[in-house]
Amino acid sequence: MNVKVNICILGIFVCLLVSPRICDAQSIKVATFNTSLFRSGPGELIRELATGESKSAQKVAEILQTVRPDLILLNEFDFDREGKAVELFKTKYLAVGQNGKKALRFDYSFAPPVNTGVPSGLDLDNDGKSDGPGDAFGFGKYSGQYGFVVLSRFPIDEKQTRTFQKFLWKDMPEAMLPVNADQTGFYSKAELDVFRLSSKNHCDVVVRTDQGELHFLVSHPTPPVFDGEEDRNGRRNHDEIRFWNDYVTPAKGKYIYDDRGTRGGMANKARFVVAGDLNADPKDGDSTNNPIGLFQRNDLFNFEIKPKSRGAVSAAQKGTANKKHQGDPAMDTADFNDNTVGNLRIDYVLPSANLKTTGAGVFWPTKDQPGFDLVGVSDHRLVWIEVRMR
Repeated sequence: MNVKVNICILGIFVCLLVSPRICDAQSIKVATFNTSLFRSGPGELIRELATGESKSAQKVAEILQTVRPDLILLNEFDFDREGKAVELFKTKYLAVGQNGKKALRFDYSFAPPVNTGVPSGLDLDNDGKSDGPGDAFGFGKYSGQYGFVVLSRFPIDEKQTRTFQKFLWKDMPEAMLPVNADQTGFYSKAELDVFRLSSKNHCDVVVRTDQGELHFLVSHPTPPVFDGEEDRNGRRNHDEIRFWNDYVTPAKGKYIYDDRGTRGGMANKARFVVAGDLNADPKDGDSTNNPIGLFQRNDLFNFEIKPKSRGAVSAAQKGTANKKHQGDPAMDTADFNDNTVGNLRIDYVLPSANLKTTGAGVFWPTKDQPGFDLVGVSDHRLVWIEVRMR
């Protein structure tokens, strides 16, 4: 028999023996979901989850048990340093079959500290006070409100994982810093010297999948509204999103430094997925300078398959705002007031070009489909995509 054939057969045998998933090139389902599991005071979410009877947590868990992702980012999940809320959600909700669904297990999780509710000590919103939620490094009534957590079936390499919670906005080249009507800076020098770019955190979570290393780039930029003519939130939202575009592009990420002081962006040709509630629609809404367009024009991203749903199309038939929208309603991921804002595409799972996409969707059933009773738990919908290593 030919030597090359023998080597090939041996390689297949070893592959099957060590890891059948690699041989099968099974797809990895990656998702994001803004769960609205935030509460009005510190510790409230922990106390609610501890009962095992939280209706909203049960619905969130049932959605996850229906979609069954391998790797997911949960936005608006209150942070606590001991990780109690995450463990309670995993053991009392995901580990319990909801309405006949099969229990779901994630052996690994990563819940970083966030800037929301962390006092700056400065009057960042110019209301004459320095102790309000708008004066924190990220809008929040208390430290950790609107946090996020990554849940994974695969090991998370925390030593290689990078966080960018303390990266300063002014340190981004050509930062879109807000200005007043007279062209003076909205923020003083003292404020810019401490002002963090990320309203929550930006994290490069390194996941060791069966098919190799995957960088899960997660964040939750501030909404581009709730400000004035200076557009401070719109500009910050733009640069929070731009951060990831620079980070994955070798020539653009040299200025970046992480919370450990390591400089530079991501390694060339690394496999990545950008995920999160990015609060920006490429066609509609109030985002500034279309930051999603940065990804769409970057050849390092893969847009072969776009997550869609029938439920989004059905929901877009209502209200005056939806009728004015230009984007494809099938791609909407958030259900806002039909007459003022309308439904938008603001939640994303965006893979790199060196990943092959095999499927995608948005969990947004129509009234006649199973699960329609669950979607009201949040004004956002779970978005997922399946990828394989090329």
